[in-house]
Amino acid sequence: MVRPANTEKTELLDQARRYLRQQMELGFEHGYGMPSWEPTESPDRQAKSPKRKAESPDRQMETLYHQIKDCTRCPLGHSRTKFVFGEGHPQADLVLIGEAPGRQEDLQGRPFVGPAGQLLTKMLAAIDLKREEVFIGNILKCRPPNNRDPLPEEVRCCEPHLQAQLSILQPAIICALGRIAAQTLLRTKSPLGRLRGSIHHYGDIPLLATYHPAALLRNQNFKRGAWEDLQLLRKELDRLKTR
Repeated sequence: MVRPANTEKTELLDQARRYLRQQMELGFEHGYGMPSWEPTESPDRQAKSPKRKAESPDRQMETLYHQIKDCTRCPLGHSRTKFVFGEGHPQADLVLIGEAPGRQEDLQGRPFVGPAGQLLTKMLAAIDLKREEVFIGNILKCRPPNNRDPLPEEVRCCEPHLQAQLSILQPAIICALGRIAAQTLLRTKSPLGRLRGSIHHYGDIPLLATYHPAALLRNQNFKRGAWEDLQLLRKELDRLKTR
């Protein structure tokens, strides 16, 4: 797997430190899913302490959910109906990320449950994957008013939650669904047309961008390109899993 440039590693370390500070502000001793950065015990005492059994990924995800489900770090936390944590396999090789919950997702507390979600399920089936085999989430965990685009401050507050999820999942690859998700994760303003068809990286995780299922429902002309993206995704996923 190709590693990111030093600048990208530095950016991720800065993001991790910001997440740690946010979690400490919320009352947690350490940011969940991130290293503590500073030892809490002396080396001698650590050597004498019994080793703790590592929690399973599904238990880690459950713990993380309870830590962040009441988040109100941005105004969306006060207007949401339900917090949309994301769902799927706790050790998924593939993570699919959209931009934010819509109306149905806000009501049910689950990602991609409306017509776009039904199409996404069919798209996965087309490359021999089931929803329960992958993890599906969004950049934001709460619905923006009238489904508007996420604001930079909302992304800043919420993206550390996604980073914590990815640190548990450790996926082989990410698929960004739609322009907003792709541009946000890749820190770029390039149009989706330029981002599709290539393998990028989010930190050290390979990332492929494709159309949001909702866009495919609005424009049938995108479906051929989406199918090409899915074939590339399947090919890359198989390649990464055999390394």
